[in-house]
Amino acid sequence: MSFCLWNSSEKYRDFWKSGIYVCVECKHELFPSVAKFEHNSPWPAFHTTVWEHSLKKKPEPMSSSALKVYCGKCGNSLGHEFLNDGPDGKSRF
Repeated sequence: MSFCLWNSSEKYRDFWKSGIYVCVECKHELFPSVAKFEHNSPWPAFHTTVWEHSLKKKPEPMSSSALKVYCGKCGNSLGHEFLNDGPDGKSRF
């Protein structure tokens, strides 16, 4: 996610208030808070988007099991979707 940091200071990983997560660049609605799930990575994880067009995804060239995820409106980089890494081992979106 664009608001995530790798250095363990990610403030939204353990943030559980209800609401909508939005892109930090253009405020496009991305994920509802009810779609957030517990995960072992330092980043927050979601299994559903707010809108069908909330995200754009492209295959990650260096990995056959990951997709690069972008904001569906402005193209801001949001992170990765790893196949079979969602709740219950299913793909996320």
